[in-house]
Amino acid sequence: MRLVGAAEMRAIDRAAIDGAGGPGTGTGGPGTGSAAIPSLQLMARAAAAVARAAPGLARPGGRFVVLTGAGNNGGDGWLAALDLQRARREVRVVAVVDPEALDGDAAVAAARAIDGGVPWALFHPDAPLQVGAGDVVIDALLGTGLSRAPAGPFAQAIARIAEVRAGGSRVLAVDVPSGLLADGGPPPGPCVEADLTVTFAFMKRGLVLHPGPATAGEVRVVEIGIPPEAAASVPVTCDLLEEAEARALVPARPPEAHKGDAGRLLVVAGSAGKSGAAHLALLGALRGGAGLVTLAARPEVLGPALAGRPEAMSLALPAGGAEPAGGSAPLEAGDLPALLEAALGCDAVLLGPGIPRGPGTGALLLELLARAARPAVLDADALNALGAGPVALRALPAPVVLTPHPGEMARLCGLSTAEVQARRIELAAEQAEAWGAVIVLKGARTVVAAPGRPPAVIPTGNAGLATGGTGDVLAGLTAALLAGRLPPFDAARAAAWVHGAAADLLLARTGQRGLLASDLGDAIGRIWARWGR
Repeated sequence: MRLVGAAEMRAIDRAAIDGAGGPGTGTGGPGTGSAAIPSLQLMARAAAAVARAAPGLARPGGRFVVLTGAGNNGGDGWLAALDLQRARREVRVVAVVDPEALDGDAAVAAARAIDGGVPWALFHPDAPLQVGAGDVVIDALLGTGLSRAPAGPFAQAIARIAEVRAGGSRVLAVDVPSGLLADGGPPPGPCVEADLTVTFAFMKRGLVLHPGPATAGEVRVVEIGIPPEAAASVPVTCDLLEEAEARALVPARPPEAHKGDAGRLLVVAGSAGKSGAAHLALLGALRGGAGLVTLAARPEVLGPALAGRPEAMSLALPAGGAEPAGGSAPLEAGDLPALLEAALGCDAVLLGPGIPRGPGTGALLLELLARAARPAVLDADALNALGAGPVALRALPAPVVLTPHPGEMARLCGLSTAEVQARRIELAAEQAEAWGAVIVLKGARTVVAAPGRPPAVIPTGNAGLATGGTGDVLAGLTAALLAGRLPPFDAARAAAWVHGAAADLLLARTGQRGLLASDLGDAIGRIWARWGR
């Protein structure tokens, strides 16, 4: 599903209004353009969708109050009120902007509604909205063009909406809740909390990225007749990965498949005190369907990491240099021969969960990847070992998938975690290009980006994943799909979707607080069963 921001949606609207390409004259070549659609017609279609949806929120005989601002969002509200009136519903408009001050389509819409007999009044902060429990407030104050905090009467109107919602009224937001940024990120000021948001043509980023879902309520994407040619004339900048799309990324196994076909995976993980990271990476790899999985680790790690995992094989790495007290010797140049031999016998490599790091670990990992020429997943301490050196990944002969959480991404980019979170989609896409790697930026609404491809936002997952070890499972799952010869971007997107969906399945049994990383294995299997994989 296409996921758009404010500028992208404006460009698509403009292409529809102008007629994308124009028959015989457009960018798509002769005969490929679409007929121009009057902007007022698009507004009328949007308003009709709002008017159809609003009665579903109301009690029988419920009343409707439409709060309108300026611009197209306000025009949508005026025409929605007219449609409700024509449907013999009790409706009135409370206008934050005087209709005489409107221009363009919004002015035409207001005039039509007033001429049609829709009652209206100017907004006053002390005047009651005259709605109660079971009535509906339609928020048509501010649309996707918001770039700063609502102020003055707009902020006061948002506060009044909050008051009546607390008293039992329902709220329908037009396109996006007023105060929410269409591009995503924390609202810059007061924001409407809606029970239902009716958004037009395409899902908006801000409705998907947190905290948008908490303010938008249920979201319905409605068609308003944007021609496909108009949409196609504007480059896609982001996708929302839906289940059907995720399932299509993972092919069913042929009936004659054997374990070699399913992929051989080398997992380099674990150290003293972090053997659980290796254990959970193995869980993800095995449940991900890898045919043969080998764990390479120091001898003190293998026993606890392999406990309960008889399906995995092991490679004991020599102790190397002096071991720190109570710890494992860092991975450094002396480990290269054993690791290289093992990697050359595999289809993919997973590096990082809980590995012991030293000053030479980053150089070792890059040398291993360069000489083995195998697709790889780099997670956790492998990312930390790279430090500021991810740009070196561009020179590797095989693709790499990085799976940072926001803190790790911040360190890799030299930014703060807050800066990463404010630009999750853009930053993941930029760094995927800069580093020549697939990036899985974990967190609420994981983002998967690859060079030359629109990034994908993953809608599955919940706060139950905020517990130790869940990232190790994801790394193993991603690496298993990579070993099974899925293209890196496909493996990363499918793994992130399945990992989140597994956590969602567990909510009924464990809740969020009770979810453990080790619970994910069985739930991943349930997703494969649902998909026939």
